[in-house]
Amino acid sequence: MASTMRVPPLPLHHRHYLLLHLPLLVTAAVLALGGAQAGKVPAIYVFGDSTADVGNNNYLQRSNAKANFPHNGIDFPFSRPTGRFSNGYNGIDFLAIHMGFRRSPPSFLSLTNKTNHQIFKGLKGVNFASGGSGILDSTGSTITMTKQIQYFSTLRSNIMTQIATEPTYHLLSKSIFLISSGGNDIFAYFTKNNSPNTTEKDQFVATLASQYENHLKALFTLGARKFGLVDVPPIGCCPYPRSLNPTGGCLDILNELSLGFNKAVHSLMLNLSSTLEGMKYSVGSSYEVVSGIIRNPEALGYKEIKTACCGAGKFNGQSGCTPNATYCSERHHYLFWDLLHPTHATSKLAGSAIYYGSQQFASPINFRQLVEDEN
Repeated sequence: MASTMRVPPLPLHHRHYLLLHLPLLVTAAVLALGGAQAGKVPAIYVFGDSTADVGNNNYLQRSNAKANFPHNGIDFPFSRPTGRFSNGYNGIDFLAIHMGFRRSPPSFLSLTNKTNHQIFKGLKGVNFASGGSGILDSTGSTITMTKQIQYFSTLRSNIMTQIATEPTYHLLSKSIFLISSGGNDIFAYFTKNNSPNTTEKDQFVATLASQYENHLKALFTLGARKFGLVDVPPIGCCPYPRSLNPTGGCLDILNELSLGFNKAVHSLMLNLSSTLEGMKYSVGSSYEVVSGIIRNPEALGYKEIKTACCGAGKFNGQSGCTPNATYCSERHHYLFWDLLHPTHATSKLAGSAIYYGSQQFASPINFRQLVEDEN
């Protein structure tokens, strides 16, 4: 299982862009966040795994994939552990902020009949993401993406009964559908086959992309038109995989599977957008952002890219961030918060790059262009 860290080098002009423009993107984002007043789209609907979960798993008694306890949320307003796998906000929060919202819409399982009626009128949106879930129904035991889409279908029916002035399809066609998933599927596959050959890798990626296509088509049928997808980062470089590697380097096979799947997603989206009338999309590259940080940490303000801020064992990557775990004081200098998830600072950087950045970070257009597209 031994492996060395091999994150393919960027062309020189791309490396210069990363170093010069990511700090500028963050500065621009800070100015934009300060001026955010109202949503630039009617609503945001979020699907995915722990990279997007804002508390759905808090309501799952049998789930072990939870983060609603300290030290999670230590940098969230009032130091509240909300169920986010972060010391503060996650990437979805920052994307939502850039779109003019306070942060991610609320978790679906937190909604009650007393919840703000704007949600049931198709305004603001809902977050269906669940830590531990995947694109494949066989991944994890939490709220699968199939179930998340079923939840959305139920909410959509409720919205249809509430709207009196604007057709549901028109409202949903202007909303943004954010999806961040795939990493858990790759981890699940890796636990069964940690040294697949090329044919096996290709077969797995094809299966994963095919099921992803089914989910996207289901959402399109339910009225989604604007899709913002976040790809899989170099998960082989997270503290947990590093802790499995005798050399302490990244596990290359995980990164190879991530790259293969990300490439398949680009092809999939290009094909779908040409066959599904009115579909628009952007694929944000968390892979590029995290890889860029790993290559040039100091230039981007990082002091630690291997060890998690909160956890235990080798690289703090052998157990999660629990109330008994140790945690770092300079959290803004760490790439990773826990054994698998980024810090608030990393999510902020990624959110800015994906929303405002070049095609290196989001393509074929960035999330801002997707939001502002009126055609």
